[in-house]
Amino acid sequence: MSVLRSDDGTVVLDGDCPPEDAETLLRILQSIPAAEVDWRRCRFLHTAVLQIVMASGTSLIGPCGDAWVAQWVHPESPAKKD
Repeated sequence: MSVLRSDDGTVVLDGDCPPEDAETLLRILQSIPAAEVDWRRCRFLHTAVLQIVMASGTSLIGPCGDAWVAQWVHPESPAKKD
């Protein structure tokens, strides 16, 4: 599973995030609306997961580790800077 919750409540996307992870991510974000998403360790982010991230309006930690997503998601988007 590539969607994890850290001890401090941050949602971490780690490694490859296939479409099956979209539902898991959605459930976590619904249960913890103020959670931040750390996607720096994500190597591949399926668009289904990306849609959940973007639609949730959650704060993002760092640039996305998926180079394609990092290229297209503007670095000045509402992401938390390191």
